[in-house]
Amino acid sequence: MQAGLFDDLSMPALICAGVDEAGRGPLAGPVFAAAVILDEGTLIEGLDDSKKLSAARREELALEVRERALAWCIASATVAEIDQFNILQATMLAMRRACEGLQHPPQQVLVDGNQVPHGLPCTAQYVIGGDAKVPAISAASILAKTARDAYCNQMHERFPDYGFDRHKGYATAFHLQRLLDLGPCDEHRRSFAPVKRHFDLLLTT
Repeated sequence: MQAGLFDDLSMPALICAGVDEAGRGPLAGPVFAAAVILDEGTLIEGLDDSKKLSAARREELALEVRERALAWCIASATVAEIDQFNILQATMLAMRRACEGLQHPPQQVLVDGNQVPHGLPCTAQYVIGGDAKVPAISAASILAKTARDAYCNQMHERFPDYGFDRHKGYATAFHLQRLLDLGPCDEHRRSFAPVKRHFDLLLTT
């Protein structure tokens, strides 16, 4: 878990954190989530859904968010937790960890999507398409995405034959072929169908 806090706090009347995730769909690696409390008096230009931004622009904005946000936290749920609980519950777990890791507790949480984690210490509501509508959610989207991409680059260093630096774990044709040729590595989610099929096949041969 990573967290940061801006030194000179000037908190708004209602302390609101934006929350988003990255990595629900891939076949490998943890799912990441971030929570961000922005300073209402500080404008960070260019915040948007991370999927709409180039990788270079995401990195620039991620650095700016870390430097200028009132508080931020990045958390994750492991591959083992994904396989144990399912990807939805693991995503909710990562989001809750991100909220709990904020060095200044929020009074409200706004979550991208159509569900909110249980067990938060404050009120929460979901915002469909929030990563393109709410700046704090956009900031969280960018932090989660850049953290997940960095982890995929680390996976590539450990398992270079799978090309995690290229497809970031998604089920591209190249990734599926590598999975077929090499079998899963330790970072593959065994509960996901393309990976599960490999183990099912082993049981029948």
